[in-house]
Amino acid sequence: MAEMTPMMRQYMEIKEQNKDSILFFRLGDFYEMFGDDARKASRELDLTLTTRDKDKNKSFEEKIPMCGIPYHASDAYIARLIAKGYKVAICEQTEDPAAAKGLVERDIVRIVTPGTVIDSACLEEGRSNFCAGIYLDGDYAGFSVCDISTGQTHVTAFSGPDREAHLQNELGRFAPAEAVLNPGAAGDYTRPTCGLLTIREGVVICSVQNISLGR
Repeated sequence: MAEMTPMMRQYMEIKEQNKDSILFFRLGDFYEMFGDDARKASRELDLTLTTRDKDKNKSFEEKIPMCGIPYHASDAYIARLIAKGYKVAICEQTEDPAAAKGLVERDIVRIVTPGTVIDSACLEEGRSNFCAGIYLDGDYAGFSVCDISTGQTHVTAFSGPDREAHLQNELGRFAPAEAVLNPGAAGDYTRPTCGLLTIREGVVICSVQNISLGR
């Protein structure tokens, strides 16, 4: 088995710290994606899968898949992924490649999520973009939302046997793009909270609008 290159080791180390995000890894004038991220991006963004692996003894299926986008056109691609409920981690070159001695240093400079995006290219004009906090236990339900692009906030709490119904109404009223759930609200994903939350590829989906799970 061929030894992993220093660049791929660097990628894997950064990816390990951002497992719940699609990692945009800067290589020159492109953001590259590898492995499962490449498969997802290829499917969601209609990109062609290729590979950097030159081992002629491996089939294409055995090689690490990759795909890429021009960095100057990344906003449009990020917007499409965010609209589908994905988180995107942007990994930039943090030093001039021409001045680098060996491997170029890279680091995460930004993480874009459905509820925290403020870039106008990723937002629908005239529509609020709420990030929600949801709390649920055997006695109480709490709900808060904030649109960080405008500063609009709302907080409320409920108790009694109808607390989940009230929470469901709040979810339907504000249709948050992303939510942070306490363990009582997240449950084990087999009984979706208020009949609204299910999980797909690590992303919590609301029947009103996509919601990604924060921990």
